Amino acid sequence: MGRRSVLALLAAAAAGVLAACGIRNGPKIPPVTAQRFAYGSDPSQFADLYLPADGAAVTGVIVIIHGGYWRSTYGAELGEPLAQDLVTRGYACWNLEYRRAGNGGGWPETFDDVAAGIDHLAVAASEHGLDLGSTTALGHSAGGHLAVWAAGRAGLPAGAPGAGTPTVPLTAVVSQAGVLDLAAARDLGLSDGAVENLLGEPEDTERYRLADPMSAVPLPVPVVAVHGRKDTTVPPSQSEAYVHAATAAGGSADLVMVPGDHFAIITPGSKAWDAVVAQLART
Repeated sequence: MGRRSVLALLAAAAAGVLAACGIRNGPKIPPVTAQRFAYGSDPSQFADLYLPADGAAVTGVIVIIHGGYWRSTYGAELGEPLAQDLVTRGYACWNLEYRRAGNGGGWPETFDDVAAGIDHLAVAASEHGLDLGSTTALGHSAGGHLAVWAAGRAGLPAGAPGAGTPTVPLTAVVSQAGVLDLAAARDLGLSDGAVENLLGEPEDTERYRLADPMSAVPLPVPVVAVHGRKDTTVPPSQSEAYVHAATAAGGSADLVMVPGDHFAIITPGSKAWDAVVAQLART
């Protein structure tokens, strides 16, 4: 699928999920107002914190990392309906924005931002008394890749983007149609060469190795890869290959196939989204 087709689908998905925001088996639920936290000086270095209304107890913390094939065309607005739905279920949500290819991102900036953005959650937690003992990364498409990558930061060599002991360790990852096998994604030319657009020429094998979730198995936390059976934007083989490699290496990884296409799993009210919510409840 060409880049224009993918971007058109993303536009339709963004409109659909924003329309669905706050609607679940009944009347529209008033949206929760988020508090914005900047973790850097760039306009894309921020995260929005959503907390359950009226001081309700927090079930757990969800770090939402949006997709868009790492390009700047789309941003954290894709994660807003997910946050609005999950906050009504008792979760605190950290909807993370980051620099993407086209607005100062790529290698290493995108990876530096995701690491710094997750770690900045500690500031919000201190301000609001949040317990980060259960912090799950929820990432869609390219965001699924970044979520799984972030869960392996402690194993990165010194000097690599994101390396070092995380201030906020992730306790689980739920990947939604994640791009989890970068070598295969590059070979397939997904989204008109999105992997090379992010990382540069493949001759830089070390860069590709450090960025590829397949190189970091097994992770110290469980990963659930949820994928739509009709996904033509990111093929299910991306999740299948990762889960096979992770389990073969002794890691905890599960594949959950759901109805629908690439965007059903980020559409509150869909059966695919309900499956995602069920997996979050297990983390």
